[in-house]
Amino acid sequence: MVPFLDLKRQYENYRQEIDDAIQSVFQSGWFILGENVEKLESEFSGYLGAKYGIGVGSGTEAIHLALLACGIEPGDEVITVANTAVPTVSAISFANAKPRFVDIDPISYTINPDLIESAITPLTKVILPVHLYGQAANMDAILEVAKSHNLKVVEDACQAHGAEYKGQKVGSMGDIVCFSFYPSKNLGAYGDGGFVSTNNKELAQTVRYLRNYGQTNRYVHATKGYNSRLDELQAAVLRVKLRRLDDWNAKRRELAKYYHELMKNNNVILPKESEYSKHVYHLYVIRSGRREQLQNHLTEKGIQTLIHYPIPVHLQESYQDLGMLKGSLPETEQAAKEILSLPLYPEMTLDEIKQAGESVCELLK
Repeated sequence: MVPFLDLKRQYENYRQEIDDAIQSVFQSGWFILGENVEKLESEFSGYLGAKYGIGVGSGTEAIHLALLACGIEPGDEVITVANTAVPTVSAISFANAKPRFVDIDPISYTINPDLIESAITPLTKVILPVHLYGQAANMDAILEVAKSHNLKVVEDACQAHGAEYKGQKVGSMGDIVCFSFYPSKNLGAYGDGGFVSTNNKELAQTVRYLRNYGQTNRYVHATKGYNSRLDELQAAVLRVKLRRLDDWNAKRRELAKYYHELMKNNNVILPKESEYSKHVYHLYVIRSGRREQLQNHLTEKGIQTLIHYPIPVHLQESYQDLGMLKGSLPETEQAAKEILSLPLYPEMTLDEIKQAGESVCELLK
């Protein structure tokens, strides 16, 4: 049996440090917006190369609050992709804005910058690129379009902790960058959690107010806000894990390289690292026209797989009100029929990678 993910292995490797961190929170008696959240905000923003960091309740809430901080109002449009987790687009809906989808680059699976300009309307306020599977989108091209049209850029980096773009960590290129600390992420908590990073002091302060009911001082509320606070227990755990993030990402890259070697001469499309990017392989996504047959074959071999994502957002029942028909995003839709995520996480053994890779090769010779 090769599990798609086994978080117990990571915990067992660092049990004492994690348990000590959790116990220290209980002993302090302080559980909301305390010392650990403040230190994590400083440590993770420093790691990213950003001036400011704000811990929030989830990755979805990070995007939601970021959009509001950027001035999104009801009816405004946000340009993004449909090849993403639905929560990316849920955040746009929370802000009472309208997603406007453009197609993806078929190699990187991230937004195709060449298609953004034609999607801009007088209602467009934000471009929201998604750094998918652990790889950065083409930020120079995106920022150039945004600048020429006076648009904000809110980055969804929920799968890109530690990923790099032209040698720079993802986390400070756009106006605001949003992360998720969902347990399965490269930097994951033991519950929900999220993070916003930015170099803009005003945007940082606005997100800080919005996450805590719009409160500027105790019982003083300058604006209508939300309850979206990263708690002390999660922050304490994340601080322990942050110290290992680069090592874990290096291990992911090592395992991905082994997958590459095992499957390079077979009838399967392997993930490709863009020349401008350092991929951290949150997910190892292959592609085959025989996806269903391959997934069934791997299941029979005891190898768990997932699909990220089988139904593009514009074809989800919940977003039929957008009126987008099947065939409107051809690259996105074709990828959704063919992509398959293989198991990959730092605690996997080379033998498990070999089992999975060789099982793919058995079918796709």
